Amino acid sequence: MAMDDRNTAGRQYHVSIAGDDSNPGSASEPLRTVQAAAMLAQPGDTVTVHEGTYRERVDPPRGGESDDMRIVYQSAPGEDVAIKGSEAIGGWQHLEGNVWMVHLSNDYLGAFNPYANVLTGDWFFPLDREHHTGAVYLNDVAMNEAATLDELFGTCWGRKWFGKSDNAGTRIWANFGDADPNEELVEINKRRTVFYPSKPGINYITVRGFTLSQAATPWCPPTTEQVGLIGTNWSKGWIIENNTITHSRCSGVSLGKYFDRLDGLNRYGYNAHFQTVKRVLAEGSWRRENVGSHVVRNNHIAFCEQTGIVGSHGAAFSTVSGNVIHDIHVRCLFSGFEQAGIKFHAPVDTTISNNLIYRSTKGIWLDWMVQGARVTGNVFYENREFDLFVEVSHGPFLVDNNVFLSEVALLDSSQGGAYAHNLFVGEIRQRPERDRLTQYFKPHSTELIDVAHILDGDDRFYNNIVCEDSGLQSYDRSSEPLWMDGNVFLAKAKPCKLDGNALLDPEADTRFWVHKNGNEVILEMALDPAWGNAHQRKLVTTELLCKPKLVNQAFENPDGTPLRVDIDYLGRTRNLDNPFPGPIEVIESARKTKVWPV
Repeated sequence: MAMDDRNTAGRQYHVSIAGDDSNPGSASEPLRTVQAAAMLAQPGDTVTVHEGTYRERVDPPRGGESDDMRIVYQSAPGEDVAIKGSEAIGGWQHLEGNVWMVHLSNDYLGAFNPYANVLTGDWFFPLDREHHTGAVYLNDVAMNEAATLDELFGTCWGRKWFGKSDNAGTRIWANFGDADPNEELVEINKRRTVFYPSKPGINYITVRGFTLSQAATPWCPPTTEQVGLIGTNWSKGWIIENNTITHSRCSGVSLGKYFDRLDGLNRYGYNAHFQTVKRVLAEGSWRRENVGSHVVRNNHIAFCEQTGIVGSHGAAFSTVSGNVIHDIHVRCLFSGFEQAGIKFHAPVDTTISNNLIYRSTKGIWLDWMVQGARVTGNVFYENREFDLFVEVSHGPFLVDNNVFLSEVALLDSSQGGAYAHNLFVGEIRQRPERDRLTQYFKPHSTELIDVAHILDGDDRFYNNIVCEDSGLQSYDRSSEPLWMDGNVFLAKAKPCKLDGNALLDPEADTRFWVHKNGNEVILEMALDPAWGNAHQRKLVTTELLCKPKLVNQAFENPDGTPLRVDIDYLGRTRNLDNPFPGPIEVIESARKTKVWPV
């Protein structure tokens, strides 16, 4: 995809805290709000925002015309620019102990009141209490919402808040511990989103270099419009890069589904999503020409309580790369089936590469119609439930050159997957889903071929390093053929019975440490160069992987060209005659490897 630094002929608009929205938006007479600039910007124009905190929702009314004629929103080089969905709140009244209260009029909060707006939706489990889209922040740290007002008094575990809205307004009570809220920065969610078009089809927008935070976002299942703190709303060709995106009540970045008046009518069941997919296909807009092809790269995404990046259908044909994603759904005050660092439905020809995902409840969850996708060169650690889950898909999809360090590395409820040159420290579980039907398409498109049940098996495992005791034994019960070759099993890890060329090293030391030093992540683990020459291995290519059983599509690049896993995680050329197992082409003994950034 072309870079977006070609907007040299368009008009340049400037926004400054010292500006005025009646100004023309020049460098000497800047506008005051980003939204005012958005109302003026035309294809090819650039909006440059200068240092400061802007409390507003940006709703771009139009996009660009092509990759070369974008509308670019960027922070001024070297300047810190924050756009927040919150407001700073003073005037707290002290009640007793550490508890304070503030009263807000209904006029202040307007038509959207996050403290009267309850989180709900398909596959959302509130755990026997209410949760609101509102939030309270003390010095940029989110406080937990209490289930009852009584929780704030007496022995209160941690800093908490409780809100109640009625015809007289909204009252927010908060236990700030030993902090005085009138002497500190206290903010509350006020806006539903920060940067999100209210209508679909706003294409070719770039958002670059901002801190975007604190939005009262709704729950985002695949059966409703998916509104993130920043999102594309069923558009094409966005570039979201080099931003810090934090403290979304639910999702940070949304590439997802559009609004449908039938959303949510058939709730909490498998059929709900199946019918949604049928409508998306029948509606006719889900095509490469209209939707997807986004780039989300080099962002820092954290402290979101549902997902870092979410997208049902709208993430197709996209690239997600170089992002640091952490602390996603770690408070666990509510539950559900839609939480992960990255949660995509129907990531057709989507590439997820070179991301660092850690300290989240779940790492990457790819759900339904994972066809032509590739998960490559990512690092995972300290994710509570799993690093990667691929659910009810027919393939083909490729998972290669990844470092999986959490207790559960892989959950596989699909067919037609290829796993090559990964380091699996955690458990690998095959979990068949034989009773579920999902759609599949013509290669590199969203043109429907048919629906079919998920088969267990039809997978490929080449040149991986497996450390956990159970190894690949869960694949012994597969009903469909498997292809396995060149894998290494360390310590007590066991191969599948069909793996006739496995290398076993029962004396291997599988202990590892992850050292985080600032932005750097160091993996300390013994990787033995002897594993390379102990077996003859094949280079993983389109030809080697063949086609999965059901879908008449080869394992290939999104543009249809053949693929070769000939570059290792560190960007070095592999030994083409006998590639080393795992993500890193090991030449000599070394216990420490810098795995982030690369």
